[in-house]
Amino acid sequence: MVHLNAPGWNVVGGGEPTIPGVSIGHNDFGAWGLTIFGIDGEDIMVYDLNPKNLNQYKYNNGWEDLKIIRDTIHVKGSADVFIEHKYTRHGPVTYVDSKRNKAYAIQCAWLQPGGAPYMASLRMNGATTWEEFREACSFSHLPGENMIWADKKGNIGWQVVGIAPIRKNWSGLVPVPGDGRYEWDGFLPIKSLPNTFNPEKGYWVTANENLVAADYPHRNAVGWEWSDSSRANRISEVIVAKEKHTQEEMRRLQADYLSLPARALVPYLKGINTKTEETEKIKSMLLGWDFIMDKNSVEAAVYAAWEKVILDRTHKIFVPEKAQAVLKSVSTKRAIQWIETNDPKLKGRDLFLLSCLEEATAQLHKKLGDDLSKWQYGQTAYHHVVIKHPLNNAVNDSIRKILETGSIPRGGSGSTPGVTSNSDNQSHGATFKMVADVSDWDKTLFINSPGQSGNPASPFYKNLFELWASDQHFPVYFSKEKVEQSAKEKIILKPD
Repeated sequence: MVHLNAPGWNVVGGGEPTIPGVSIGHNDFGAWGLTIFGIDGEDIMVYDLNPKNLNQYKYNNGWEDLKIIRDTIHVKGSADVFIEHKYTRHGPVTYVDSKRNKAYAIQCAWLQPGGAPYMASLRMNGATTWEEFREACSFSHLPGENMIWADKKGNIGWQVVGIAPIRKNWSGLVPVPGDGRYEWDGFLPIKSLPNTFNPEKGYWVTANENLVAADYPHRNAVGWEWSDSSRANRISEVIVAKEKHTQEEMRRLQADYLSLPARALVPYLKGINTKTEETEKIKSMLLGWDFIMDKNSVEAAVYAAWEKVILDRTHKIFVPEKAQAVLKSVSTKRAIQWIETNDPKLKGRDLFLLSCLEEATAQLHKKLGDDLSKWQYGQTAYHHVVIKHPLNNAVNDSIRKILETGSIPRGGSGSTPGVTSNSDNQSHGATFKMVADVSDWDKTLFINSPGQSGNPASPFYKNLFELWASDQHFPVYFSKEKVEQSAKEKIILKPD
């Protein structure tokens, strides 16, 4: 987090540690944020190798030489290792199949000039209008993002950014021959990527879901893999429920833990006859639940385990055995569709759901013990967060305690607006979050984790962790008067 102030420059927000500028934040005129937009900027290229010279590959009607860069890896306590990096005209070779005389390389759009991630933030930081912000976005090649804007005049906008290869004769979903038949035809101008300005509905939501219109003319230039829409749908549901919202309501929405998949699945338990008293009790608990993945909820704990069994079983049922090693999961949305339609492969929806619930219950007995009152969802043995330092496994226990954050119970899931993943230890989710009041920048709220400093000896190394894990924010002032009043320390650097 940083506040940059200089003549003609006044911006505050969160940025990347290695790149100047603010990626998410606000200046005097507007605020901006981002979520991931899945642009497909890579292709796997497959080549026929020359049987007489495996360092040549077929291109058009001839053989081209691989570019070879030789390198030496110095290994401590051992002999040097000599390696060769091989490249085709499209990119680095990742595998050579000498038995079949095939080579595989990756063509990456982000290796093009101008691919420094988030570098366009420097231009965005000076934007005073939507038009200026959108022009700044046109320089943002990496990564693919949903950029959103809101300004003091009441305007809002959305512009997708990223370097998007134009594929004229294939989708990018599967590997293609690298012999010249499948070549990118340049890159799509960023302003031609999906965008909107002051949408008629009065708001815009992005949560990593598919926002590509069915009639979008450049479909093969963008991605095909998205998060399911449950988070975005829940956000929209909350927004349209009333005409006006307070800043506090928007802050709480960032940590909304209501699960739409739970709301879709749990009602199917109503007509199911259970086999044991305990299963009947658990069924009744779920049917009386509010579908909120609260860290203190036993129902949330049961549902999370039940959903996981459902996903594991539908994967085994619907994904062909030979493909399971590659397609390692099915989406919650797809599983719900199979259940809604009572797909014949389930061999009876009621029996399937009951069996999954019984298995989930057995797993929780092993995981959390036999006392149901202690089956809270958020706990060290179940859903929690520990942020581990990269050097954790290389240091002793006493140093590890200094580097680690410790464990804090978490609510939420991979399907809630307050996304906390579906794993026991939270594996992904938003660390930096902002809630801006465009009418008064001094009311803007931030949160980050675990702290502002990367120095373990600093009091600011992990002082934000508990605040972040409990879904709280803190004020980040913008006016000079309030900034100086709240300053903890002032450092003045003077050149010799």
